[in-house]
Parts: sequence; C-alpha cells; structure tokens
Amino acid sequence: MIDSVRNTVLSILNKNNFGYLSPSDFNLYAKQSQLEIFDEYFNDYNYQINKENIRQSGTGYADIARSLEEVIDSFSVVDTTTFVTNSFTLPADYYLINKILPTGVNYEAEQVSNANINLLLASSLTAPTSAFPAFIQNGTTATVYPSTITSGTIQYIRYPLDPKWTYVALNLGEPVFDEGNALFQDFELPSDDEPRLVNKILQYAGVSIREADV
Repeated sequence: MIDSVRNTVLSILNKNNFGYLSPSDFNLYAKQSQLEIFDEYFNDYNYQINKENIRQSGTGYADIARSLEEVIDSFSVVDTTTFVTNSFTLPADYYLINKILPTGVNYEAEQVSNANINLLLASSLTAPTSAFPAFIQNGTTATVYPSTITSGTIQYIRYPLDPKWTYVALNLGEPVFDEGNALFQDFELPSDDEPRLVNKILQYAGVSIREADV
C-alpha cells in the first residue's frame, strides 16, 4: 500500500507543480500520518461506544465499534515476562496495557492508581493477594502486588511499525520502489485508510513547502 500512497501523493503534487517530495520526507510524513490515524482509532472507538450506550449505533455491517475493535486488536501482543522485585519494564513498543495475568493466577491483575496503592496495601481487607493481584504503572515500569508474584503474561497494544518506502538509487531519473529491501516496511493500517493517509501526508507536505492549497 505504501507505494500506492506515495504515487498518489506525488501525482497530486506534480499535477499542480507544487514541488517534489523526497523519499526521506515522504517516510517522515508517512510515519506521523500513520501515528495520527492510529491515535484516532481510540477516539473513534470511544465515540462509537458512547453511541451504543444511547442506542444510536447500528448492528451487523453498521457496527462500527466492532470494526474498530478488529483493527485495534491487530496490534495486540501477548508477552511472557519475569518480574524483578515484582516489577518489570514495559516493552519499548507498548501503547496501552490491556491486562497482566500473573503466573498461576486465574484472575488478571487490577490496575490501580499510584494515589490509592498505599491505602490498599495498608488494609488487611483490600490488600492485593496472590488470588486477586493488582498493579500500578510508573512511566515504562509496571509493579505487581503482592511481591510474591515473580512472573506473568502481559497483553498490550503496540504502536504500529514505522513505514519505510525503500528504493533503488538510479543515476538518472526517479528512484524505483524496492519492496525487496531489508528496510522496507509497509503501512500497518487497513487498506481502506489509504485516502486518509494520502490526505494527511499532503497536509504535511503543504506545510513543508508553504502551500496551503495542498
């Protein structure tokens, strides 16, 4: 899809003599555009859930929330990790933690705020147990309680991989798309998001060349 997006972007720019978009600039704008659309999935999903709650959403093919769930779930990753002093560093590509399931426990750990964890730990009634664990997040570190838990499985939503349009360098003429390059990375978004990608990349290009018409 990335070559199709780039060809469309260049066609629009060249048709109106707005200028040339280099491969490096295209890759930069493609990365930012993909991240924008990725973030919008979650806002759109929240909007659709709110519509469901007031009975204004459709079903079947009109069930937009389900479609968004499928897209978001395509970025779901399950990773088994070992805790060091009941803590572990979140993967570098994580975007959102869905759940943490400690080893040998039937219930996933409940996420609590840093403001409440001390109150929970201080009470014999609410303190996390091996049967009903809890965790807090500090930056890129998650800490699971009780401290007797030493390993578990984390399920999280990752960021999409950075798109990379690769090419064969030529002495004369335009660079030629090289899908076999080891650095090649296509967009990870559904194909129906191609028009949105084109529009967003053109917006970045318009800012770069100071052409509002783009």
